[in-house]
Amino acid sequence: ADSHQRPMLRNSTDDTAATPPIKGIIGTGQAMQQVYGLTRQVAASNASVLLTGETGTGKEVIARAIHELSPRGSGPFVRVNCGALSESLLESELFGHVRGSFTGAVANRAGRFEAAHTGTIFLDEINSTSPQLQVKLLRVLQEREFERVGDTETIRVDTRVIAASNRELLDEVACERFREDLYYRLNVVPIYLPPLRARRDDIPQLASHFLEIYNEENDRFVTHIHKDALDALVKYHWPGNVRELQNVIERCVVLATGDEIDLALLPPTIRGETVGPAVPGRGGDLDSLARELVEQGMTTAGEDDANLFERVVSRVERELISQMLAACRGVQLKAAARLGINRNTLRKKLTEHGLEDGE
Repeated sequence: ADSHQRPMLRNSTDDTAATPPIKGIIGTGQAMQQVYGLTRQVAASNASVLLTGETGTGKEVIARAIHELSPRGSGPFVRVNCGALSESLLESELFGHVRGSFTGAVANRAGRFEAAHTGTIFLDEINSTSPQLQVKLLRVLQEREFERVGDTETIRVDTRVIAASNRELLDEVACERFREDLYYRLNVVPIYLPPLRARRDDIPQLASHFLEIYNEENDRFVTHIHKDALDALVKYHWPGNVRELQNVIERCVVLATGDEIDLALLPPTIRGETVGPAVPGRGGDLDSLARELVEQGMTTAGEDDANLFERVVSRVERELISQMLAACRGVQLKAAARLGINRNTLRKKLTEHGLEDGE
């Protein structure tokens, strides 16, 4: 049999999925129709676009679609994850630097804005940028010019900016963590990406798409998803959104012993089994954990419920982060991605919980 044959869904009630409105984007449900319409409309312009939505909803996919459908489609598409770099490194990454401008700057280096000249730059996790860097980003958006780090020469670029945030930027503005003027420069055309739980009709088609991809990558022939397994996939709440579904299908393809994904192959949480982080010595309920905290001197008997709740949450969060780091062999970027936060947030959490040294 041809191992690249398109997989089919066994016992599925929908055997005739519609062609996606935009090439490379999977999903024909109502929740995505507005996204497709806005994507096509804005692509023809040079307007800045702000993509919002939860982690894993496909913001980069939409950013690429806007670029490819635009008159700039033949130019470069450059992605920068603003949450993955420290402030000083991010400034150099975006704007470049000259030799000797800081320790390690042994040669002149062009930045990502220069690399994206005549094309598009996609600034992911824009909410992670510092106020100082936001000033420089505002200037690029307004004046289309900047200087490399350590240089006085002004460089002009013709680069379209698409930004993305997994947080509500207006809330960040209200908390004075994000500049209001930059927000309005970015938010010329906002596009909200719905979470997967709001587009459950697309799950069978997405699962089939990922099944095809991972059959080919792993030289497997898993051609079916049993109805019970598909029902469980559709009912699950998907906190990690499309990215989580993608990972689940890859896991199932790798572990399947036959040509079908059945319910037993799915992770316990998707099957409806309650699974939480394993905290050594934890009795599994609030009272037992409270007694444990009292015994360890971390709280006092009779402490008010709100304070106790905060301490319990902190304890569970610490254990979850510790276990995720262990599972990712200490790779913070990977652990942060699996936790659904950016690396800067993870670093702050490590400091808060005293885990900087890998405890």
